[in-house]
Amino acid sequence: MNLMGRVFGRAGRATAGADVSTQAGRRGPALASFMRGNRGPVFQRWNPAARRSQDEIGASWKLATARAVDSIHNSGWLAGAIDQATANTVGTGLRVKPQPETVVLGMSKAEAREWVRLVESRFELWSRNKRVCDIEGRRTFGEMQATAFRHWLATGEMLGEVAWRVRDQSPTGTKFRLICPTRLSRRSALHEGLINGVRMDADGLALSYEIRPNREEWNPNAFRTIPAMAAYGRARMVHVFSGPPETCRGITPLAPVLQVVRQFDELSDATLSAAIIQTLFAATITSDGATEDALEGLMTSQERARMVSDGITPMEVYLEAVADFYGDGIFDTRLNGRVSHIMPGQKLDFKAAEHPNGNYPDFSKMLLREIARCLGMTYESASGDHSNASYASLNNGNSEVFEVTKARRAHLVAPFSQPFYEAWLEEEIERGDIPFPGGIVGFLTNRQAACRADWRGAARPIADETKKAKAHSVWRAMGVMSEQMICNDLGFDYEDVLADMEEAQTLRLEYGVPEPTLIGVGGGNSPSGSENDDDDSDSTEDDDG
Repeated sequence: MNLMGRVFGRAGRATAGADVSTQAGRRGPALASFMRGNRGPVFQRWNPAARRSQDEIGASWKLATARAVDSIHNSGWLAGAIDQATANTVGTGLRVKPQPETVVLGMSKAEAREWVRLVESRFELWSRNKRVCDIEGRRTFGEMQATAFRHWLATGEMLGEVAWRVRDQSPTGTKFRLICPTRLSRRSALHEGLINGVRMDADGLALSYEIRPNREEWNPNAFRTIPAMAAYGRARMVHVFSGPPETCRGITPLAPVLQVVRQFDELSDATLSAAIIQTLFAATITSDGATEDALEGLMTSQERARMVSDGITPMEVYLEAVADFYGDGIFDTRLNGRVSHIMPGQKLDFKAAEHPNGNYPDFSKMLLREIARCLGMTYESASGDHSNASYASLNNGNSEVFEVTKARRAHLVAPFSQPFYEAWLEEEIERGDIPFPGGIVGFLTNRQAACRADWRGAARPIADETKKAKAHSVWRAMGVMSEQMICNDLGFDYEDVLADMEEAQTLRLEYGVPEPTLIGVGGGNSPSGSENDDDDSDSTEDDDG
């Protein structure tokens, strides 16, 4: 049977309403509906294995972390971008704003405001004292937040212990112990429920953690098991990461661009090396004669006379000059402009450096953009290059990237900071330094309602303060935004602003300073007497005459 007969013969034997996949299975593998080019050269050797996310992380974590740390240590671009990303997300530290559930706790609004002020002031004293909040006595609470976020950028994880240590110079026992995620064991024992150093129950809830000792050379096989929770709901270990479902460990967010970081370094090194080589060897000689004749033609009469008196060859003179050049490491410019006669048939050709070429800036920017995007930053913020940026592009870029910053604050830094705040508040209430309805028993009963809090950082960067102020003024006049919303948008606490205004008013009365004149508020006119002196206004007066 010929080809057409076999094709139509098979088609004729297919019964009406038969399963198409069954027919295709008898004919051979069918093309995937989402990858119709599966048999082409693009997908030919692209056959990754579909494994569990935790298996992927477990197999790649150690090498990815080592490469990320090495890149941060040895790349100025990446180190600066890490600093900027940390400053954007954490800054000098996220500030806690208690938000207790007053209905559950039985507090009035006035009582809640007074309680919040007391908690804020006392937590500020604790968090700013290194010897009080840090068990090592080295960092403030804000510095530990920033360090933990740096660990997340390098390892994909933030790890800390809610420790307890009573010292003479420390009024509280609650301490923050920052732990490098590399100390968290990678050991797995499925019969124990242990996966990569995290022991979990049947539902995947973390029960305890295996921590390596501080000095692995003492006993590399010794681990310290720390429970995830202590009695009465007090946290012991804080482990924060971002990852797919059914994972118990994270991986560095730089993993997708580690190859790009390496390529950028290699591109920079290769370009610089090529430029240096072309600068050092910028002239070539084309000659039909011997090499020594060509070299002798470049010498002055004094150099040739010295060569004859010393009894050396032109090649030896050349090699000696090269040795002197590389030995001293300097350029001798005392004979600039010297012109020597060369031998007949020789041609002296001076070369111009061709590196970096015209494509290098665009290509390097493309690599930096990919790295910046992975870090959740704009290219301008990561590189410091604002040469081609406009107000509109900066404003749009800051608005989009700031959403990433807010998400990282809410999903990473805040969950990492909250358990330490809760442990500190529990101790303060138990010691009687902070009053609470029902005392420590009431707090333990209503821990979640009492410990509810927001963690606030710096506001979104503003490219033009004047335009932002005008936008706030318009929204305020329309009744869309309140003063409190404007303060939140600027990164200020509304109650702090009112307290500062009250204090400023009191000081003005004490020193006899008049109140500032508010232009355009309450029907007031501007100093020029016009009701509207906005330079950007394009309104015109109607001419009735």
